Amino acid sequence: MSACDTCIVRNRAICAGLEHPEITALSAMGRRRSVSAGEPLIWEDDDSLLVANVIEGVLKLTTSTADGREQIVGVAYPSDFIGRPFGQTSAASVVALTDARVCVFARNDFDRFAREHPELEHKLLERTLAELDRTRAWMMLLGRKSAPEKIATFLLDMSERLADNGCMAHTGPARQFTLPFSRQQVADLLGLTIETVSRQFTRLKADGVVALPGRRDVEILDRSALELLAG
Repeated sequence: MSACDTCIVRNRAICAGLEHPEITALSAMGRRRSVSAGEPLIWEDDDSLLVANVIEGVLKLTTSTADGREQIVGVAYPSDFIGRPFGQTSAASVVALTDARVCVFARNDFDRFAREHPELEHKLLERTLAELDRTRAWMMLLGRKSAPEKIATFLLDMSERLADNGCMAHTGPARQFTLPFSRQQVADLLGLTIETVSRQFTRLKADGVVALPGRRDVEILDRSALELLAG
């Protein structure tokens, strides 16, 4: 039995549409890799040498200014695809926010396999368009939403992305979850100050919308109220 046959995100990852012989061939190309929290997997502007499926954990995509300031431009969750297929350089660094496991492929091998299997190319296109939609929604959040709306939208998104669905189809958002971000990282993501983020979390807790049992732990108590706040 190949690693792909036992993969916990097999039915949600980019390779979901492949038949058994194709999965076997893809499995022979890939290798599992563990990445510790804080460890980089891909560097911005380096040659694009690898692509990967996220199996477990959360990773951040970042870009940096010339003076070293970092901006988180994306987050990868289990079943997400990371790296730059059909590209020569990496547009962003990829660093583990939590301990993570990924299935890594040499980019040249993956490109060749994708060209030979239209189903995989189709999945790549679907993922690219979905990521474009998420980016547009994030632009709206950053540009037009107020601080309470940003925090509410962020928590609703986290409850969706951090739901523990294993290899099964989506079964609904999580009511309780642990954020992979510090308060400062949440502030950076949403274009807010850390003080504003802390005030908004405190207000949501005081209003009975969420409970905060730990520094990064969140329990949604009133989802309807959170959705209303998100606009």
